[in-house]
Parts: sequence; structure tokens; C-alpha cells
Amino acid sequence: MFLGLDIGTSCVKAVVIDLSGAVVAQSSSPLTVSRPQPLWSEQDPEDWWQATNATIAALPAEIRRNIRGIGLAGQMHGATLLDRQHSALRPAILWNDGRSAAQCVELAAVVPDLGEITGNQAMPGFTAPKLAWLRHHEPALFDAVAMVLLPKDYVRLRMTGDCASDMSDAAGTLWMNVALRDWSDTVLSATGLTRSEMPRLYEGPEITGVLRPTIAERWEMAQVPVIAGAGDNAAGAIGMGVVNPGDAFLSLGTSGVLFLANEGYHPNPAGGVHTFCHALPDRWHQMAVHLSAASCLDWAARLTGQVDTSGLLRTIERRAEPCGRELFLPYLSGERTPHNDPDASGVLFGLGHDSDAAAIGQAVLEGVAMAFRDGLDSLTAAGGEADSITLIGGGARSIYWGQLLAAALDTPIVYREGSEVGPALGAARLALLGVERPPLSDACPSPRIVRVVEPDHALVAHFAQRQAKFRSLYSVLCPLFPEAS
Repeated sequence: MFLGLDIGTSCVKAVVIDLSGAVVAQSSSPLTVSRPQPLWSEQDPEDWWQATNATIAALPAEIRRNIRGIGLAGQMHGATLLDRQHSALRPAILWNDGRSAAQCVELAAVVPDLGEITGNQAMPGFTAPKLAWLRHHEPALFDAVAMVLLPKDYVRLRMTGDCASDMSDAAGTLWMNVALRDWSDTVLSATGLTRSEMPRLYEGPEITGVLRPTIAERWEMAQVPVIAGAGDNAAGAIGMGVVNPGDAFLSLGTSGVLFLANEGYHPNPAGGVHTFCHALPDRWHQMAVHLSAASCLDWAARLTGQVDTSGLLRTIERRAEPCGRELFLPYLSGERTPHNDPDASGVLFGLGHDSDAAAIGQAVLEGVAMAFRDGLDSLTAAGGEADSITLIGGGARSIYWGQLLAAALDTPIVYREGSEVGPALGAARLALLGVERPPLSDACPSPRIVRVVEPDHALVAHFAQRQAKFRSLYSVLCPLFPEAS
């Protein structure tokens, strides 16, 4: 059996598969996020490790004893700062932290060809600007930094003692030459760092080490190999079989991602598109990233006094009516694609006396769908194309939301078995690939299609009419409140 561990933002999740790729066990343990100041988002690395131990302990002992390899996935971009003894110097600065906007401007000025080297704009979510912020605001801590690891790679360090990362996750640091699949000395130097503070890079299915004897004993496992793994989005793609050019998925999680696999390097940094290495050798991918997706529905449930999002969704589905006046900009944590604007604010506009919970909820679902349309247009401008899009993540449980997405994107939305399992499944598949080395088509098949939602022509027309209003609302309102978020 093969274990995939996903070090997420809200939980650590484990998925175990057998040689056939079938899921045989799952477990998880929750995590919380600290927001000590506006725009800040942090977690204690020790919490990841404790949640990992709890997640492993929740798996049946018989399954643990039969694990033959472990793959890792995790939230991307988080700056985990370690001293020479590999102790954490401060809480990790997370992917949705927006404090380093000024450093992004400075970094782009210092490295004029940053987009060409890294395939991306400088954005506060990436790791490099976080270190530039630390260098300016916490210089003593910056001077003590001996190693910078991403969240899943900190857990790897605790598991094996190795400082290592994979290409897909490392591509999201903004320190990589993504075309060459190697660290960029130019960008590292611009943030006062060198390769000595970076982990060694591996392709996703490569073995980076083995479990320490003490950890293997605690987990009741052999000293099994640990595989490089992937960033959460690339791992999610592996889990859904999105590995060939033109394959695509849309992830409706806390944040939202529209992911397109490529066989070559095709950056479009000006459009806010992320171009990263895939978790497989000689493959890349593009992403449109939206910092708030399903979390917007959580917000709407709290706003309207619903017990949970499921109750709000049922209310929306009973109404089943497109919005009239109401418009929602889903920028509750700023936005990446296409705006690259950490100060972008959420907006609920066009309310009337009859705007009840169902109408507000409908506006939220439509607003998230229109943000994804902006993302799709950015990918298309970079030459991307998808005939259909697989839906994954927690939001994939809602067929109604899928109908809205299909119409907004004017593209069929595909539901597949296991779509809610997510990156941990991809990490387990990478472990199987690394240990057993089966053909890629055997290890990474696309799961069975459960349902295909075709675009409804009336809804397509509805969204086409509202998309221009959605975009103009951002251009008019958000500059009025540049520090609102």
C-alpha cells in the first residue's frame, strides 16, 4: 500500500491506495490559521507535525504496517524559516498572506526579466517576496535563516531529516528558473539568499529519503522511502489524471484554481497566470488562481445566519434563479488572476429589500464563477485550451454550482469518482510511481466519469451579459479602497 499526505491549510489529510490505485483508507486532522495583523496569515510549523502524527495514528495499524512508500503534497508558497539547528525561527508565512506587496514592486524593479525567468509576476503569495519583507522588517531573524522550506517539506524534514523539495512546489517560490527546472541564482541574490539556504530539488516521483527509525517505530511502519511529491495543485492533477497537454481541472477549495497541463513552458505573467513545473519530468502547467472560492460561501453562510454552507446551498438550489441586480466580487483575500491585487476587496453590490439569503448566496456562487471566467480568459490568452474541465475540491459536491460554472466558462464540467479526495490521492500515486515504477497510464488514470454538466444556453447568455458588469465593478470600486482588505 502507498500513503499520500497532504499538508493543507485547514487540515492534514492522509489517503492510502493499494497497487491497483484503489483508495483503501483515509484520515485527517484539523489545522487553524492565525491572522495577527491585517493581510497576515500564519501557521506554526509544529502544528503541521502534530496534525501529521494524529492523522497517521488514525489509520488502522494493519494498513500502516503494509505501507511501502509515502508521497507528500501540501499548500504552496509558505515560508518556513529555519535556523542552523533546523528549528523554526517564527510562524510560517502562508500562501494567502498579503503583507509583501511593496517588496513585489521592488523585486520586479531589481530583476527586470523576472517574468521571463520565473514564468510569473511577483505576487505577495509567493515565497521570495516574503523573505524580502523579512529582510526589511525582521532583519535579525533574516540573518538567522539557514534554510527555507515549504510546508510539506518541513514535514519531510521531520520524517526523514532531509532538506528536499519537488519541482512543482518549488516553482511557486519565485526563486526558480521554471524553464530550466533549477534554482535561479539571480532571483535568490535579489532577496539576499543563495542556494545554500534552499533544499535540494527532485522530480515528483523521485525518492528523497527514508523514514527515520524513531518515526517508523512511532508510526508502526517500516523505514519506507519518502517520495518528493508535489504542490497541492499539481498533486490534485496527478490524482485526477490531468497529466497530458490539454487536460484541465477546476478546484473549488478554500481558494480556487483553474489548472491546465502542458508539455512545454508557456508563460503569461502579464495576465496573472502562474506557469509552474508539473509533478512529472519534462511537463509544465499553467494556473489561474483565485484566493477565495468555496470560502466565499462560508462567509455568505455566516453573513446570512445559516448553520453551515450545506444549508445555504439547499436554500439557493430551491430558489434556482439567476441573479437580477445582485453582483458579488469574491476578493475577500485580495486576488491573483488576473489582477495581482492583494488589496482587492470583496463587494456585494445591487442589494434591495428583497435580497434574501438565497439571492445573496446565488450572487456569491455566480461571482466565484465569473472570477473563474476571468482566469480562463487569461489562460486562453497564453495559448491554453481545454475541451472540458474536471471539477475537484469540496465545492465539487454541488451539482448546482457546477451548472453555473459550466455556463460561466461555456465549457462542459466533468465530475469524476474521488474528486473530493484531492491532493493526498496524487501524493499516494506519486509514491506508487516512485517505488513500483509502473507505466504512467497505469498509475495516473483519469477516474471514472460520474456526470458531465453541459453549458445551459440560457445561463451562458446570462453570464455573458453580466461578465462586463462584474469586471467594471472591480475597476470602478476597488481603486477607491486600496487598503480595505
